[in-house]
Order: sequence, then structure tokens, then C-alpha cells
Amino acid sequence: MFTPSSPLPPAPLQPLHFDWLQAAGVQAAILRLDLVDPLITGNKWFKLKHHLAAAERAGARGVISLGGAHSNHLHALAAAGKRFGFATVGLVRGHAVETPTVLDLQAFGMELHWLGYAGYRARHDADFWVPWRERYPHLLPVPEGGGGLNGAVGCAEIVEQARSQLGNLRWGDYDAWWLACGTGTTLAGLVLAEAGQHEVIGAMAVPEGHGVEGNVEDILASFASKLAPTGAASLSKSSTVAQRDQQPLNATLPASCKPQGYRLLDASRGGFAKTDAALLDFIARHGAESGIPLEPLYTGKALLALHEEVISGRIANGTRLIFLHTGGLQGKRTFESAREYR
Repeated sequence: MFTPSSPLPPAPLQPLHFDWLQAAGVQAAILRLDLVDPLITGNKWFKLKHHLAAAERAGARGVISLGGAHSNHLHALAAAGKRFGFATVGLVRGHAVETPTVLDLQAFGMELHWLGYAGYRARHDADFWVPWRERYPHLLPVPEGGGGLNGAVGCAEIVEQARSQLGNLRWGDYDAWWLACGTGTTLAGLVLAEAGQHEVIGAMAVPEGHGVEGNVEDILASFASKLAPTGAASLSKSSTVAQRDQQPLNATLPASCKPQGYRLLDASRGGFAKTDAALLDFIARHGAESGIPLEPLYTGKALLALHEEVISGRIANGTRLIFLHTGGLQGKRTFESAREYR
């Protein structure tokens, strides 16, 4: 049994009331994926859904995947394996180290193999999976981060979670999505679901040139090749939607539309997992003010990037944004421990 029999609990869509948003006349609401499940949290449930369904269809006994010693993906995958009763194997970047995440992986029953750094870089080689398939023929490989088209199609369901709650905010529509990007899979899923109706803006947790752009394009091209779309959606808008609250939204994922309408910006602050005093102070202040937990790798950086865009005047008065909280809170335990012992 790979997937839960009960439906996924809805993530609440909550208004954001920061002073800098109000001063700029920008309305924002946050979709709290961090609240959907205590362990298979954030965007991970959505990313894993179709991968696990594929494993079940293939008659696999479990899955094998990759990640680092703080990996949210491996953490959610191991937790799912323990809960639903399937085997999990993790191929881990670097050399053996004890982190809160690694301790959880072991407690959840995930078998770990440490690849070193050169070994982990080889994950993109064409023959990387050959020895692992031979060693674990009963396991289905899942891409790093739960990526690929299966991960993106699962994330496409996030759009309906938000749209179904717009009435609670007295919104009839919105202008764009704003979210953190690690591999770009979640962004690609939103782009597929939106099919050009609303822009999707990704704040990259890694610098430009580290593969996010290519991953997104590969997923969208894979979608296009499977469904052979023939049309294209227009993304042009003459105004914001604050005064256009009459039309209901269509949450389908049309195969006749070429997915488009996204842009990426560098929110990495110098590199993946790089932090600085300004970022940590921003996270602490905004977390305390809103009561929303933030972490410094993904969601915290994405919110700071939004703040910078808003106060610079690059987001128009009257704009309505949906900010996606993608979870990842388990990973911040290492940062908190490091700060305590400085």
C-alpha cells in the first residue's frame, strides 16, 4: 500500500498583513502547505503522490531516491514508507554524518548509502542507476527531490487548493503565484495547472545556472510531448484583478494549451543554504509578527525576495498574490542547533 486511502487535508489560505504589503497596496495570501501533514509535509505529499502510484502499478516493494543529509524529500519519503508500509532506500550526498534529518531517516527505517561528493555528482550520468537497479530490482527509482513530470503533475493539484478558498478572502481572482524553487518541480506543476491564466514567479534557492531553468523546461517539454498541445495561452493583462471579481475560475489542466507564464529570479543570497544576518533577522521578525514558521533555505528566502520586489515598486498597486509555503520546516533544526552552540 503506497498511498493514503483518505484525501489530503486542505492547506489553509490565509491573508498576509505585513506593513510593507499594505503600504504598497499589494494584497497577498499564503497557502500553508506546511500544515497538510506533520511529516509528509509541504509540497512533498504532492510531489510523491504520482511517483508512489507508479511504484504500486509496477508491483515494486518500495522506492529508492537521492538527497542530502538535511533533505526534506528523503525525510518525507522515509516517513511515507514507515506509515504506509513500503521499503525505502536513500542515496545520500557526502559522507556519513549525524543530523536531525538523518536520525529521523534511520528511525523511519530508510536504508542509507553515502555516496561521497563525486559519487553524488555522478547522479546525472546515463548509467548512474544501473548498479542500484541491479542491487534493488524490487525498488522503483524516484528522481531527486521527487522531481520530473510525475512530481509536477502532483503539484498541479495545489492550484485548486488555493482557488477553492478564494471566496474566504473575498477574492474572485488573483494575479500571480510566488514561491521558492529548489528544483523547479513545484513551479512547473503550477504552470501546467495555470496554463497561462496566471503568472508563476519562482524565487530560486540556488543561483542561476544551477539547473532550475533546465528542469522546468524539461518538465514542460515532457508534458507537451505526452499530450501534444496545439494551442498557446495569452498571458497579457491590461490591469490587476482587484476590480475584476465576477468570473469563476476553471481549475482544469487543459491539454490544448501550451504551458507558459513563469519567470525565475535569484533569491539564493549567494548559494544554496547560504544565510546572512539580514535574512535571519527578517525571518525572525516576520515569523514572530505573523505566527507563521519560516526556514532560511526556501520559504524565508522567497518571502524576503518578495519584500524586496514590493518595496522597490516593481509590483503594482492593486496586485493580488498567492504566496506558497512549501514546508521544509524539519530542515531548519540543524540551523537552530548550530546557532545555539555558537
